[in-house]
Amino acid sequence: MGAALRAFTLAEGVMLLVLGVLALVFPVLASKWVTAVVAIAFLVGGLVGWISSLLRSPGLSRGMTFWRLVTATLFLVLGVWMIQQMAAGPAAAAVPMAALALAIGVVFLVEGMVEVLVATSHRHIAGWRWGLVNGVVTLALGLLILTMKFWSLLWVVGTLVGISFLFSGIDLLRFSASFHPDGDGWSAGSGSGEGVAGAIEGQQPD
Repeated sequence: MGAALRAFTLAEGVMLLVLGVLALVFPVLASKWVTAVVAIAFLVGGLVGWISSLLRSPGLSRGMTFWRLVTATLFLVLGVWMIQQMAAGPAAAAVPMAALALAIGVVFLVEGMVEVLVATSHRHIAGWRWGLVNGVVTLALGLLILTMKFWSLLWVVGTLVGISFLFSGIDLLRFSASFHPDGDGWSAGSGSGEGVAGAIEGQQPD
């Protein structure tokens, strides 16, 4: 079982490495695929939200049901719009790709500000400077993305996904795989244990 899990982890690591390299080599194409996946997720989320809201409406207030349906409708409309843009051609597909990159920039900006505030308000805790550095870097990335020109935004999502896949693949190959020793490692350990036990028994007096 350990050998099978190790082989699966190594295969997953290699796959993520390859996907990460491809995403970094073709960032715009990777951004397009990620945007398509997000669009489908919005569409499915909107449908599920509508069904869930209607099924749970007897146990919810009218106001709660209304706002749940509004949120689900927004997800549906956004998902349909993104899919239509992606299918309309490269120029039209660039709009949701850039919008997704800008959304990521806003998230980075807010996250960086929060991390800086948390770090500076906890200076009595060891390691707060690392939190401050992380917050400043995240904040800088957010500002960088938000100040990019339109066509430069098209490679942002693909580059971020490529970097994430690359580091995840390295982690799986160099670290996570060590949690699943192969069969040889276990058998070697078992054999050496039996040898030590035999030697100890041989030294005991009759």
